[in-house]
Amino acid sequence: MKTLIVTQYFWPETFRINTVAEALHRAGCEVTVLTGQPNYPDGTIFKGYRAWRSDRELHPAGYEIFRVPLIPRGKKTALTLTLNYLSFLASSILVGQWRLRKKEFDVVFVYGTSPVLQALAGAFFSARKRAALIVWVQDLWPESLSATGYVKNPYILCGVAGLVRWIYHRCDLLLVQSRSFVESTCAMAGEVPVVYYPNPGDVERTPPERPRNPVSLPSGFNVTFSGNLGTVQAVETIVEAAEHLRDEPHINFVIMGSGSRLGWIQQEIKRRALANVYLLGRVEPEVANDAMARSDALLITLKNVESLKKTVPSKLSTYFGVGRPVLACMDGEGAEVVRASGAGITCESENAERLAALILELRSMPQEARDEMGMAGRRWYEKHFELMQLTDVLVDHFKQAMNGRDLKYTKETMGDGQ
Repeated sequence: MKTLIVTQYFWPETFRINTVAEALHRAGCEVTVLTGQPNYPDGTIFKGYRAWRSDRELHPAGYEIFRVPLIPRGKKTALTLTLNYLSFLASSILVGQWRLRKKEFDVVFVYGTSPVLQALAGAFFSARKRAALIVWVQDLWPESLSATGYVKNPYILCGVAGLVRWIYHRCDLLLVQSRSFVESTCAMAGEVPVVYYPNPGDVERTPPERPRNPVSLPSGFNVTFSGNLGTVQAVETIVEAAEHLRDEPHINFVIMGSGSRLGWIQQEIKRRALANVYLLGRVEPEVANDAMARSDALLITLKNVESLKKTVPSKLSTYFGVGRPVLACMDGEGAEVVRASGAGITCESENAERLAALILELRSMPQEARDEMGMAGRRWYEKHFELMQLTDVLVDHFKQAMNGRDLKYTKETMGDGQ
């Protein structure tokens, strides 16, 4: 099955689509990726890449990646983000059609993170190549725009909602990463089918060997956060919880990742003289997974925003997969998954005092109880988030979308003949 993946973000940036692309390749799909020059989350182009170059690259797994020029995110102002989004949209269509001119595809698969604009490129290639169009919705638009605080104008949000409807109506199938997304997406999708398809984990069935350069963790009870350090992650809650526990011996907050709020965290650690927060920076996924497996608890935090209550952060499946207790400081669907699985304990978003109390509660539990939480998460992972199992499901979705598009095309042709 010839599959074009359209995504603004891709390896070596750390996104779940990296794992999905490799899994599809392993499952026998002929995968091609159309993406931009890597610059997420810090806003600077990665070493070895150029913002204005158009490249063909072979992934180590063996599939093709076509990179198009874009304007980097920079300091992540509203202006630089807008230019970043629009430049990828323009070059993915203008440069992408030249790069892909000799290729045919059965499926165009759009990794639907913010911005939704990249789905326009997917719609373009779907029409040009007569391929089924599938968008995997990771963020609800326009809700995500208001959640980040970058756009509050109701007229702009209304216009974005109209654009989302236009895109969704041209899809053959819409996949959503959270069950709570289904109702909102259906309201914009018209007659296009909407199906729940979660973010798979990236943890192997058989534990891999230790990485060559594992990170060193401090001694004591380590609460580890891994991932993007942005606005929606409510990193203020982590810093405030660390301050609440500053006098508790041997409780450490280990943070792996980078993002727009990293500078603020560094300033607050210095200003508050926090000796219990350790910043490890960006690390490779296998190194992060190894560090998480050696941690005592895994932390996930989100802002108290209505739209975020519907999301299930992609890191949650990986947290479950490594088999350590989860501390979830968030509301809604993600918190419900943690409670239903028995993999950890939860509190409401942005409640640093309550989070600190939960950390003390977890530390006071017998080791056997904490281990059982981790094993419950692993069992949930194997049942609901295991990568190759979900890849088989995804390939079936591709086939159904192709069959539905063929049937629709046949009916339209017969109608024109009449």
